[in-house]
Amino acid sequence: MSIYIYRGGERLVGKSGVGQAIRHQTECLERCGVPVADRWRPDVDAVHINTVLPDSVLTALAARLRGKRVVWYGHSTMEDFRHSFRGSDLLAPLFRRWILFCYGLGDVVVTPTDYSRALLEGYGLKRPVYALSNGVDTAFFRPDPALRAGFRRRYGLREGERAVVSVGHTIARKGLPDFLALARRMPAVRFLWFGWTDPRLLPRDIRDAMDGAPANVSFPGFVDRERLREAYCGADAFAFLSHEETEGIVVLEALACGIPTVVRDIPVYDGWLEQGKTIYKASNLDEFQQTVEGLLDRTLPDLTAAGRALAETRSLEAVGVRLREIYRRQRILPPLPDPLPRRQARV
Repeated sequence: MSIYIYRGGERLVGKSGVGQAIRHQTECLERCGVPVADRWRPDVDAVHINTVLPDSVLTALAARLRGKRVVWYGHSTMEDFRHSFRGSDLLAPLFRRWILFCYGLGDVVVTPTDYSRALLEGYGLKRPVYALSNGVDTAFFRPDPALRAGFRRRYGLREGERAVVSVGHTIARKGLPDFLALARRMPAVRFLWFGWTDPRLLPRDIRDAMDGAPANVSFPGFVDRERLREAYCGADAFAFLSHEETEGIVVLEALACGIPTVVRDIPVYDGWLEQGKTIYKASNLDEFQQTVEGLLDRTLPDLTAAGRALAETRSLEAVGVRLREIYRRQRILPPLPDPLPRRQARV
């Protein structure tokens, strides 16, 4: 028995949260004792599909012909497709119909949060939909003060100069215009945006905004996970201004690394990220500025330990145990021995 994680389209999504989720699924399953296949094999019980590209549809149909179950991961919604790439607003209604068709080919749909589950069910999706975090590798993303010096040296930060980082595609939906506006309000602070999007996919206003970014903003581009961990551990604050998410893996990574964090107050965080307890939230540019200044000046209570504890509840091990429970409930896999002590296997 094994699970085939289909990787078609990974070259297109590898630098996004979807690509990260694909890699997490392999780790989750292996850590909780479920064998993973990288191709069709006689012992495959089900296939994981993470993208909504045409080849994914063909893979789902092929699985059905083989009598295999299809677990489709609902990473995308119409809401988070908007305000992303050129023409995305016009195409959003058609995209909703397309993803509804795709997800409908799955025997079960797994989506990261209760918020995204409610959206998909609101579309009229008839398949069982489970909310399950994408998870975070808390063994890798962890506080490490020793990384701070390397981060500051790499990006030329002067003695005493403070740094705010964000991570994601360079698109409006991720809050890039507000990030630049925030940097203009705080010229003595360095702002670094990690992530890259092909400029050919970006609307003219976003390209112009990046070209006209203030002098205290840097765009290091896409970096590997080691450099990203270094940024989380070396910067003074993480500001995630995204307007729409299905979860936000980078938020979990930041919390796991113990960096003071502020996110936009949007519905996806309701019920699991608590304002003033595990994280700080802001609704507009003024609130972001006030919060970031409070984090940098350390006039706000330190929530990093609580944030780290929250991230640990969504560790890859915890997510793997919950995923295995979904398999059992949907009769995708027979009961398996639990490789973790019971007190660790509760999510």
